[in-house]
Amino acid sequence: MEILLTLLLIALALSGTPLFIIIAASAIIGFYMEEIDLSVIAIEFYRLAEIPMLLAIPLFTFTGYLLSESGAPQRLVRLTQAVLGWMPGGLAIVCLCACALFTAFTGASGVAIVALGALLFPALMQAGYKENFNLGLITSSGSLGVLFAPSLPLILYGVISQQLGLGEAFSIDDLFLAGILPGILMIVIMSGWSIWQGRSLPVIPYSSQALVSSLKESKWEIPLPFIVLGGIYSGYFAVSEAAAVTVVYVFIVEVIINRDIKFKQLPSIMHESMVLIGAILVILGVSMASTNYMIDAEIPMQIFDKIQEMVDNPLTFLFLLVIFLLILGTILDIFSAIVIMVPIILPIALEYDVNPIHLGIIFLATMQIGYFTPPVGMNLFIASHRFGRPVLQLYRATLPFFVLLLITVLIITYVPALSLTLPEAF
Repeated sequence: MEILLTLLLIALALSGTPLFIIIAASAIIGFYMEEIDLSVIAIEFYRLAEIPMLLAIPLFTFTGYLLSESGAPQRLVRLTQAVLGWMPGGLAIVCLCACALFTAFTGASGVAIVALGALLFPALMQAGYKENFNLGLITSSGSLGVLFAPSLPLILYGVISQQLGLGEAFSIDDLFLAGILPGILMIVIMSGWSIWQGRSLPVIPYSSQALVSSLKESKWEIPLPFIVLGGIYSGYFAVSEAAAVTVVYVFIVEVIINRDIKFKQLPSIMHESMVLIGAILVILGVSMASTNYMIDAEIPMQIFDKIQEMVDNPLTFLFLLVIFLLILGTILDIFSAIVIMVPIILPIALEYDVNPIHLGIIFLATMQIGYFTPPVGMNLFIASHRFGRPVLQLYRATLPFFVLLLITVLIITYVPALSLTLPEAF
């Protein structure tokens, strides 16, 4: 009976049934078979609504949508180009930094490709970079900001881990700090490759006039990271309070001061952002119910026992985890992967003495590569549609960046100090 029900759920998933229905159905079936009152699912939704940190998710998401609809992306590109354009490979580094910052605030890598691709791709072509390099750079750098605050996946991982109550306790602030060095390492390695590719190309002469001009036009966006991160790390704001301050600040700047967004556009922007949040919260609620069933049924421990029969070395476990997450990243978006897999992976990883903060950074760093891992990485198809190029060309274009970032992920995985030094120091 259990096998038939499992096959039925798999068939429903493959037929395109919404993910939350599959998760909810698995939880209902599990509780029913264990003769547990199904009201426990409603209780999980109520418990979800009581999490103070949850407020940050819709607020930061709405902030990201406001920024993407405004002129902020163009101003960001002009500013980074004025600061870095004089370096060999400078325009490519501009692309990396702009996409990373934009993804950090929007929380979705595809948005960076769509919003910044129209600006960066023609500029890179005009500067003399090869087309495949440009396609690979924009497609792969579209997910770099996942490790930087106030990234929505970082917050979501923290919320779910805290609700599980397993292992060493940590805060969202710790995760924000943990992502800094690994994220910088990724940008540095990709910047090195970009400098090599652009070593023979003419650079944009440094212009103090262009720098001053770009600083003036970006004067309202420049304080934004300092408001968010400074407020959180100084202890002046909690993460949810920082989210509220950020959305008010961005609203005032982009709607009232810069007037990039008209008041009549606000309902559609709110609708788009809240549809995403609604999907995340529904999946999160049913997955928490499903997680409780799995913990009660000791499913993670049963999986661990099976794994331990084949893998008794933590280093081997981490390598297999990276491979698994790469595959997972090609078939699931990062939000669904977090809410579904973290409750299963975290208890197993703790048995191998993997720090939960370190696990979170490994999880997100690997998942962001999965966005452009062939054959079905989501960013590959977004970029193919955005730039009008065959997806097979995107496979070839992203391959060097995939190799570089995979090496970086393995460094992050096997050097825990990269993730843990800053949280422990502060």
